[in-house]
Amino acid sequence: MDAETLLLFALAVVLVLAGIAGMVLPVLPGELLLFAGLFAAAWAEDFEHIGPGWLAVLLLLAALAWLADFAAGAYGARRFGASRRAEIGALLGGFAGLLFGASGLLPGLLLGPFAGAVIGELSARRSLRGAGRAGIGAALGVALGVAASIAIAFAMIAVFLFARFAV
Repeated sequence: MDAETLLLFALAVVLVLAGIAGMVLPVLPGELLLFAGLFAAAWAEDFEHIGPGWLAVLLLLAALAWLADFAAGAYGARRFGASRRAEIGALLGGFAGLLFGASGLLPGLLLGPFAGAVIGELSARRSLRGAGRAGIGAALGVALGVAASIAIAFAMIAVFLFARFAV
């Protein structure tokens, strides 16, 4: 194995591990890093086993994981009967939680959508009970979105391994 191939494999391992960590730690773009790592591993073998079709499947899964992360808080708020303002608040709160909350770690990830949904619901209906339900729904939605992203991440790895070794 030449030095370039070894370097690409090492980069792939680092990117895949960072991508898995990024599925939980919102300061890292987990889906992008994971896809980049799997792409680097395919590149290390000159795309001999993982070609454009498999890369498209992996990219689609990465996009699905990103969508699950992005929309989960708003979806959870909606499922708990929140207004449109609360859904938008959950989305904006999710971004704020990523940027400003507790170094971007889990408290910011959960508290941002919760606070955004509560503020949005209070501005729409002025009901403290409804606002609390919207906030809880947003926080639960985010937690389920993270779980879905992690599941999709492992599905991406399984698809890669299947394409690499079974086909």
